[in-house]
Amino acid sequence: MLTNWQTLQAGNPKQQLAYRAICELRIPEELESYSPVLCGTIPIEIDTDQSDLDVIMEVHDFARFQQQVISLYGGVQDFVITQKERSGIPTIKANFFYSGFAFELFGQPRPVIEQNAYLHMIVEHALMERDPGLRETILRLREQGIKTEPAFAYALQLPGDPYMALLDLGKQLGILPDR
Repeated sequence: MLTNWQTLQAGNPKQQLAYRAICELRIPEELESYSPVLCGTIPIEIDTDQSDLDVIMEVHDFARFQQQVISLYGGVQDFVITQKERSGIPTIKANFFYSGFAFELFGQPRPVIEQNAYLHMIVEHALMERDPGLRETILRLREQGIKTEPAFAYALQLPGDPYMALLDLGKQLGILPDR
């Protein structure tokens, strides 16, 4: 399953390096109470050299989370933590560099399986499983500098906001529940 940290350990060389960096930081153990899940392009093998490690979490107490993350990672290269609303949802994120990777620890007060980063990854993975040739198209677009969701929207000719269009397609195809 995509959300299992150990799948990285047996993955491609970049996934193995990511797994090692995540383990050295002890993210699964230290942030366990927030249900951390690695999302984005690295788990589904459509990453580029610029891809970061996006760890999403369910966070309700932002002050406690901020204090814990600063205590754990505040001394890591280029550490910064911010809070804002994203699509009307309170969001906290910490960014830093470690072992050759840009990390983003991302928290919202809702389960990770309901967060857009997770849902996008699930839809993208399922679409590539259905059409294996899609992976090469997406990789080519990503290498041209196009972000992931816009690349999928372009390749699949989805109109409108690419982030919403991808979720809508996931619902239409039964990949995501229609809520």
